[in-house]
Amino acid sequence: MVGLDWNEVCLFMSSEIVKGNQGAVDEFVAVSNRERFQRALQCQNSGRPPVWLMRQAGRVLPEYRALKEKHSFVEMVRTPELATEVTLQPIERFDFDAAILFSDILVIAEAMGQKYGFREQGGIEMEFTVDGAAEIDRLNAEGVAERLDYVGKALPMIRSALGDKTGLIGFAGAPWTLANYMMEGGSAKEFLKAKELYYSEPKLFERLMGKLTVAVTEYLQMQIDAGVDALQIFDTQGSCLAASDFMAASGRWIGEIIAGLKNAPPVIVFAKGVNSNWSSLASTGAQVLSVDWTVDLPSLREALPKGVGIQGNLDPYLLRSTPEIVAREAQKVMDSLNGFSGHIFNLGHGVTPECKLECIESLVETVKGS
Repeated sequence: MVGLDWNEVCLFMSSEIVKGNQGAVDEFVAVSNRERFQRALQCQNSGRPPVWLMRQAGRVLPEYRALKEKHSFVEMVRTPELATEVTLQPIERFDFDAAILFSDILVIAEAMGQKYGFREQGGIEMEFTVDGAAEIDRLNAEGVAERLDYVGKALPMIRSALGDKTGLIGFAGAPWTLANYMMEGGSAKEFLKAKELYYSEPKLFERLMGKLTVAVTEYLQMQIDAGVDALQIFDTQGSCLAASDFMAASGRWIGEIIAGLKNAPPVIVFAKGVNSNWSSLASTGAQVLSVDWTVDLPSLREALPKGVGIQGNLDPYLLRSTPEIVAREAQKVMDSLNGFSGHIFNLGHGVTPECKLECIESLVETVKGS
């Protein structure tokens, strides 16, 4: 391009676009992280995939641990300035293509009247257990956005700090996953009570799920109105269900949430361990499916309807190994999709505290250098 005047540059760009060579244009015109992320959400990206990591903000970062010495987790979630700071920490360190709001899926339960906290020995603890009709009736699904106004205040602050350079992701837990924590009273070795309710008292189950669906929809709409570029719905307990029951017990409610959103950006659905019947999962209205590390990505690409993207799916354990191993395995993930325009690079689950910073750096360098 050296020596070309502006008219010649415009002519080159126009001719390449006509030929469908968006990649050649992108090499000349810098594409922001946010633009690359937005294109991949629409299965229109060219060149390398965008990259961000689930749980990228949190315990793996020394700057987060320093902040945690002064403030509790719940305090950071509820304080817009602190939530903004934590959301931005991994962007400042690693320059990911997208940031995800620092919060917790259980803010929905708290806004409905069931507070959450953390046990001294580790794990989540709910204020009470939702184990019958009385407790379900006690939950208030109306006005959730007002009770979660600290999120509504944090998102514009984050959006302003990111500017047009970096994408912003909002999120919520799927009703099925929320019901599991709410009915078990927190973390559990086995999540059984929501499943028992689904089989034994279907009408009461629908009453609970209906309330959760209303609450999650309102919460996500608030995030849309604050200017997020994408939403992710986390259904990390989806694998508790038999494949034949997933859509009725969980997928149906995710679909109702997505259908109920107005002016929504693309929605990513992460149903961990739900690795069959992809067309049904896509029928929820999700534009992108985020998948764990056990999924064969080329096979998934063939199984998905046209226009549905894929997010994933490096094994999080590898971030505990070496930078060399991470680089090799990350390249394998990208090679497996052979430049698919709807690929968003991520892990098959979240970053753990044991992950090494140098391994995350290697991952980002590998993806961005591809």
